[in-house]
Amino acid sequence: MVFEKETGFSLTRYEMMMFLKEKGTCSQNQIQTELKIDSAAITRHLKILEQKGYVIRERNAENNREVFVQLSDKAIKDLEACGKEYDQGKSSLSLSLSDEEAEQLSVLLNKLYLQR
Repeated sequence: MVFEKETGFSLTRYEMMMFLKEKGTCSQNQIQTELKIDSAAITRHLKILEQKGYVIRERNAENNREVFVQLSDKAIKDLEACGKEYDQGKSSLSLSLSDEEAEQLSVLLNKLYLQR
């Protein structure tokens, strides 16, 4: 809840947008597979992101069952703003941690992220 209040995105929607930012246009199934979320949840999250103007969904002209998703310009701009806030937070955090402590924290956070 704190993350959403600070960024304006739920963590899941933020992860979806970061995946799209990294990969570019993807099918809805690719996002589902990457984030390990059921199809109903993916559809629900994408609908909300589309209503807010963050993603553009288009049906595949050759296969009407497949939906392609891409970030809008608004999403790219807002994600960049989140990145700047992240960098500022990271800088202020590093002021209170030694280099060794910062490295340990990074290793632990990566481990937690990869276990989801």
